[in-house]
Amino acid sequence: MAKEAIPLKPNPTAKPATPANQLPSTGFFRLPQIIGTKGNPPLIPVSRTTWLNGVKSGKYPKPVKLGARTNGWRVSDIYALIEKMGA
Repeated sequence: MAKEAIPLKPNPTAKPATPANQLPSTGFFRLPQIIGTKGNPPLIPVSRTTWLNGVKSGKYPKPVKLGARTNGWRVSDIYALIEKMGA
């Protein structure tokens, strides 16, 4: 005899999984999180070279040194840039 599947009850307090509520509210983004990778959609759809040239020219925020060979951008700076761009 086959067992019948027990239907799952929806969780009324669960929020739907959307990219906006999966992003951190504080901390730092690394470059692949900003411009995207093959598996992750970009927050700002530009190439690595375009991003780094924009940082150099002042169009995009400056990175923060997190380690000897590690840079990051403040989440608040990236959110402000997205708001400024109107996305």
